[in-house]
Amino acid sequence: MLISCGCPVSGVWADPVSVTAFAMRAQELGYHGLWTFQRLLVGRDQDLAPVYRSVLDPLLALTYAAARTDRIRLGVAVINLPYVSPAYLAKQAGTLDVLSGGRFDLGLGTGWSEPEFAATGSQPNPRGKRTEEYVGVLRTLWNDEVSAFDGACYTVPPSVMAPRPVQPGGPPILLGGTAEVALRRAGRIADGWVSSSGATLADITRGARVVRQAAQEAGRDPDAVRIVVRGVVRAGRRDDTVPLSGDFAQIRAGAEQYAQAGVTELFYDLNWDPLIGSPDADPRVASERAQEILSALAPVR
Repeated sequence: MLISCGCPVSGVWADPVSVTAFAMRAQELGYHGLWTFQRLLVGRDQDLAPVYRSVLDPLLALTYAAARTDRIRLGVAVINLPYVSPAYLAKQAGTLDVLSGGRFDLGLGTGWSEPEFAATGSQPNPRGKRTEEYVGVLRTLWNDEVSAFDGACYTVPPSVMAPRPVQPGGPPILLGGTAEVALRRAGRIADGWVSSSGATLADITRGARVVRQAAQEAGRDPDAVRIVVRGVVRAGRRDDTVPLSGDFAQIRAGAEQYAQAGVTELFYDLNWDPLIGSPDADPRVASERAQEILSALAPVR
């Protein structure tokens, strides 16, 4: 199982120094990837966790990290696809893949925040058809000599998008989702599945099983489908319903359970730590905590 890290994108520690220092240190220690997530805004009356209240743009943060690294992979878990046209995201993702030398992984979700849907003028439904067409548009723009797409949700006139991504076929596409139909869709059309931040061990075990079964039924190699899981790191806290929640030692102790469940990549996401991932955190405490985290990162073996 590959071990990766979350990139500093939330709260007080989401600054240029933390992004570059963390990315360079994670690469130096042999971590496989660096992951971000998306949150555009918070409605005035929304009661969301502090981690969601101040978040850097995920693709710009990864581009910034890419400029100071050359080996570690760069992923987003996830971009909410209704918020932006597939042609625009195809250009952004292809550009990041070119600038990073072919290191980008693109996670996609359908979103859940009503204020964000309203602010972007977007509509998530029909979720299944929209997701399938979105993936189809990305792949034709990345791969076909002349791209064209005529769907119920998206249309691309005969056109050419250049430059092409470095990775053959374009950046790997991972789909989120927890419903059975979403899990089966990930196994059928995507390169993998990425779990939510609140997923339990039971959720992950079920998700991996459904995704791989759907891949096999679609004539694909189920072992080639990636299962990416976020380990939520909170200083000194442990949630027994989420084995990958707590400090580093607790997460490492729980990681073997996920490897046995078929998880291919685990990333430690430190943005949920209230000492650093909240916009209300004390900057001095956050700076000390960030240094503590950097020191706690151990070489990957």
